[in-house]
Amino acid sequence: MDIRVLQYFLAVAREESITKAAQSLHMTQPPLSRQLKDLEDEVGKQLLIRGSKKVTLTEDGILLRKRAEEIVALVQKTKSELALSDENISGDIYIGSGETDAISTIAEAAKDLQNDFPLIRYHIYSGDAQRILERLDKGLIDFGLLVEPFDTSKYDYIRLPVKDTWGVLMPADSPLACKESVCAEDLWDKPLLISHQTSHSEEMVAWMRRDFSELNIAVYYDLLYNASKFVKAGFGYAIALDKLINTDNDSCLCFRPLFPALGAGLCIAWKRYQVFSRAAEKFLKQIQIKFSIKENI
Repeated sequence: MDIRVLQYFLAVAREESITKAAQSLHMTQPPLSRQLKDLEDEVGKQLLIRGSKKVTLTEDGILLRKRAEEIVALVQKTKSELALSDENISGDIYIGSGETDAISTIAEAAKDLQNDFPLIRYHIYSGDAQRILERLDKGLIDFGLLVEPFDTSKYDYIRLPVKDTWGVLMPADSPLACKESVCAEDLWDKPLLISHQTSHSEEMVAWMRRDFSELNIAVYYDLLYNASKFVKAGFGYAIALDKLINTDNDSCLCFRPLFPALGAGLCIAWKRYQVFSRAAEKFLKQIQIKFSIKENI
C-alpha cells in the first residue's frame, strides 16, 4: 500500500470530490481515478461511493481513512526526525495531555529547554486517558501526561511530585456553595456532570459509595470548559479537578473540594522501549532534571 496513494485517498475523502481532489493535488482526474480503483482492488473492498454530486466513503472507506491518517502522520513524523541536523538539536516533540493544571509544569520544562534549543517545536494533543494511550501505542505522540490510575504495564513513566484535587464545580449561588467541602451524601440526590473517564473510575465509585447507575447523571463530558457552560446554565454539579476553570471572586462559579479529600496522581509516560528523536531525548532529560528524578528507562 503506497503512502502516496493513501494521501490521494485522504484528499478525495476531504474534498468529497475526485475533481476537486485532483485540483488540490495538481494532477488530472483520470490518473487519480485509476489510482483509487487500484487501491480498491488491492484491499478487495469498495472504499468510495461515487455519486452524481459528491463522493462518500463506505464503512470500509471510513476505517481506511482513520488508519491512513495515522499512517501518514507517523511517516511525516519519522521523516522529520531523520532529517534533523547532527549539529543543532531541532525538530518536533509530540505530547498528549488530559485536562490538568499539571500541564503548567510541563510547559515550564519545555520553556527551559527552549532557551537552549530554540528550534524545537511542540505539538500538544488533548484528550482523555484512553485517547492519549492510543496515540502513544501507535507512535503518534512521544509523551502522555496522564491522571492516575492507568495501566502502566506497557509504559515507562515519571510520577510528578504534584497532585490534582477532586471537587465539585457549581454555581456560586447554589445550596452547596456555602459549604467548605462536599461529601458523597450531598451529591446523591443532585443532578451531576461527570467526565467519560471519571465514569470508569473505581476510586470515584468508592468515594461516592454509590454506583454511577444509581446517581442522577445529567451530562457526560470530555472537556470541563464545555461542561462549565452547562453548570452555569443550571444543569447541575460537575465532578471535576481543581484549577481548570476560573472561580475567582468575579466568577459566577465556585469550586469545593471533596471530603474526605480525594487527590489524583499525575504521570508523564512514554511507550516502553521507545526510540526517541534527539529532541525528545532532551525533553525527557529536562523533565528528569526539573523533578530531580533518576532516569526511568
